Amino acid sequence: MSTPPAEPASPALADGRAVRWSGQQQRRREEFVEAALVAIAEHGADVSTEQIAAQAGVARTRLYRHFAGAGELNQAIAARAEAMILEGLAPSWDASTSPMTIIRSAVTTHLQWLTEHHGLYRYLVRHSVTTAAGENVVTDVKRLISDLLIRLLDHFVDLLGLDVKVTQPLSFGLVGFVDAAAGRWVEDPRGVSLEEMVDLLAGWIWSLLDAVLGDVGLDIDPSVPLELDPVD
Repeated sequence: MSTPPAEPASPALADGRAVRWSGQQQRRREEFVEAALVAIAEHGADVSTEQIAAQAGVARTRLYRHFAGAGELNQAIAARAEAMILEGLAPSWDASTSPMTIIRSAVTTHLQWLTEHHGLYRYLVRHSVTTAAGENVVTDVKRLISDLLIRLLDHFVDLLGLDVKVTQPLSFGLVGFVDAAAGRWVEDPRGVSLEEMVDLLAGWIWSLLDAVLGDVGLDIDPSVPLELDPVD
């Protein structure tokens, strides 16, 4: 007697399997990305795919069952790094505090992140890692931080009557300046401690902001909170 053919799986069952498989794939990808972060921290910016796979406890070929080549793995690492940077900076953008508190908080967070994850930052720079949208991740992070600063400066514009045209070039200039100075300091601190670097950068940033305010006849005490709503 011939065996009757198996009944095809119902669409609902097939969809359920697809969802579970997709979820398992995503979890494995996230595990591999976390392993990559550990490997980068241990081996530096020149970490190899083999070292990342070894950290994950799998063969290199197994790693590429979950990523379509090194480029996609790098994109996943870049996306995780970008989220880490922005998560770390988020608490800094409290517009209800004083200008100097905001500045020092943001600078401290940025320097601490660079110090703790310098190998990862150098990895992103050295490999010119891009996001899924095709933009260099370091440039993208700078743009996102600049956008946050623009929104913060817009509050000052509304309250103090500054020219809105200055906020974008001012914010991008500040972010570029801080990033360049901080990056060089991490590479070669020359005896300057974290606290001293925070003092220097915060003072320089406020000097520029104070000059902008002075051009329109405003004298603001950086230690006094302004009447601003928090940045969403």
